[in-house]
Amino acid sequence: MIVGEGMKKIGFLSFGHWSPSPHSQTRSASDALLQSIDLAVAAEEIGVDGAYFRVHHFARQLASPFPLLAAVGARTSRIEIGTGVIDMRYENPLYMTEDAGSADLIAGGRLQLGISRGSPEQVVDGFRHFGYVPAEGSDHAALARDHAALFLRLLEGEGFAEPNPRPMFPNPPGLLRLEPHSPGLRERIWWGAGTRATAEWTAQQGMNLMSSTLLTEDTGVPFHQLQAEQIQRFRDAWKEAGHAREPRVSVSRSIFPILSDADRAYFGHDTHSQDQVGRLEGGLARFGKSYAGEPDRLVAELAEDEAVAAADTLLLTIPNQLGVDYNVHVLDSVLRHLAPELGWR
Repeated sequence: MIVGEGMKKIGFLSFGHWSPSPHSQTRSASDALLQSIDLAVAAEEIGVDGAYFRVHHFARQLASPFPLLAAVGARTSRIEIGTGVIDMRYENPLYMTEDAGSADLIAGGRLQLGISRGSPEQVVDGFRHFGYVPAEGSDHAALARDHAALFLRLLEGEGFAEPNPRPMFPNPPGLLRLEPHSPGLRERIWWGAGTRATAEWTAQQGMNLMSSTLLTEDTGVPFHQLQAEQIQRFRDAWKEAGHAREPRVSVSRSIFPILSDADRAYFGHDTHSQDQVGRLEGGLARFGKSYAGEPDRLVAELAEDEAVAAADTLLLTIPNQLGVDYNVHVLDSVLRHLAPELGWR
């Protein structure tokens, strides 16, 4: 057995795509939502630790996450339920606090909310259509951070609103907070960081670190080494900030063990995948490779992935349009054939 860096939580990350294509098993928004719930239930049954969903606006993908999170919470009992990530440029932090508190209480305290500035969207400045405009002299990244800062404060549950002296219903004493309040949710907020500097800022804010298969910078080293440096900088900044609790760190990977002809047909072309460097929003970005191949080969390759070794949580990106059954097969293949050999489980 190849011994890794310790036990890991293993979850899936779905973008929730749908397409009317005859090649898609997910042809409508209804399919995407209902299949997401079914996949979370099935994933819990085979021992997966987390069900995470991407949020995109103006796209044929999952968008407003809280109805879905609440539904998954009501149908499951153990699995962590999260996002990766909610674009805070589009969010009303007060309404989001109520939604998050409600969904977390339904799930019994299992929410793990990934938030961030988000990625390039389908439309130009889509957040403006939602009624949010950066302050004069500011920009959309600052808008996301401002919304996040208010959201984090509200999750603390401190009263801030003056009560009506003649309320319809009796109030508790003092200033009022938003309800329902879910204790502990503030410690289960993650920031999706695309750079090393943003990871340090994340630690200073007391949020967990969520790092995907994309970093919006490049130093010439392999992706996994750059991401491992990002993780170390996060942990150093966390320690320097003096937070009392231990933080969590997740990384995303596309991992496809090839065990059948169907696996080979779908992912055989990824067996020689490599990092890619390109330009994104005017700057260099490095994209991590996919892992596809026979289990023995993947065990050897993943044992060399420094960022996966450094993280406590691994999110497996899934091809949701291939249907629930096939995605359960992919997840089960990782749990059965890779995780034990790598010391993750």
